Amino acid sequence: MTFEVIKEDTRTSARLGRIYTAHGVVETPVFMDVGTLGTVKALDPRDLVENNAQVVLGNTYHLMLRPGKEVIAAAGGLHKFMRWDGPILTDSGGFQVFSLAKMRKLTEEGCHFHSHIDGHKFFLGPKESMEMQRILGSDIAMVFDECLPYPCDRARAEKSVEQTLRWAERSKAQPRAEGQLVFGIVQGGVYDDLRRHCAEKLVEIGFDGYAVGGVSVGEPEEFMYQAVDASVPYLPKDAPRYVMGLGVMHQMAECVAKGIDMFDCVLPTRIARHGTAITRKGNVAIKAAKWEFDQGPVEEGCDCYCCRNFTRSYVRHLLHSGEILGARLLTIHNVYALNRFMREMRAAIADGTFYEWKETVRRETAGV
Repeated sequence: MTFEVIKEDTRTSARLGRIYTAHGVVETPVFMDVGTLGTVKALDPRDLVENNAQVVLGNTYHLMLRPGKEVIAAAGGLHKFMRWDGPILTDSGGFQVFSLAKMRKLTEEGCHFHSHIDGHKFFLGPKESMEMQRILGSDIAMVFDECLPYPCDRARAEKSVEQTLRWAERSKAQPRAEGQLVFGIVQGGVYDDLRRHCAEKLVEIGFDGYAVGGVSVGEPEEFMYQAVDASVPYLPKDAPRYVMGLGVMHQMAECVAKGIDMFDCVLPTRIARHGTAITRKGNVAIKAAKWEFDQGPVEEGCDCYCCRNFTRSYVRHLLHSGEILGARLLTIHNVYALNRFMREMRAAIADGTFYEWKETVRRETAGV
């Protein structure tokens, strides 16, 4: 068994579930912490355990460049290399097809890149991506796809979807690590019929789980929800569903209500490095002058290590002084806050109060 639905909400499409991986069981809905280069920035594996992280993400493109597949292979895979015993999901490098569009050339076989580090040329396609993910030994590997930009005209979207489907077939045909699950990725931009077509064809190919890709690429919020609505009805109920690149509280709650089980985003670590804390009442800029003398915690009522031990005044001082500890403490808080949020969400589904809980989240965090 790969995925088990424990309970379904009666008022929405939210569900409580478990994903069974080679490195443990993942309770869903789940937020997955991004560790692009084999580390969640500013945190070590002990921090992740203490802050209730379930899954860490690695990135095939970046790990292929640094440290390279030979180093990872010599270490015995990414789990051993980074000393993380829990599940790992690896992105295929498909997002870099979007994010590094000025440094690559697409062909039928894959993507020719100029390295963002030193400009050297290298190639990444379905075969190369899946080979690297096999060496990484991730619990969940993503197929190689093309992440579309927003906006994107229909002609390009149609061509891209067909390319993504051909790459999905080739990705699935590649050897995988023992116990490794492989997820397909639904693309299609803002075109509902293309999303449906892509989802149905991916299900025909057959994967262990399915992601909704091409969101969080600059589109308005309503188009993100539209992409989910256009994809989920055509995905199997007995497989996990994953929205890629999403980590905003109220957006995750709305997507869970639409039937999504998994999320990831660089948001909690990135904004921590810029002095911003995630709270249930919205993001808070701790570097702001109004906190200079404030002796309260970063978030009232939070029991993370940062909030139990340090004040807004002190964390603000560290940030303004350029001290590494400031970014580390805020990262601890943000990672804890999102994992706490997901625990609350799972509890609300379990006790039948999810809809009311979701509406409270919408009012508190989205300012509605």
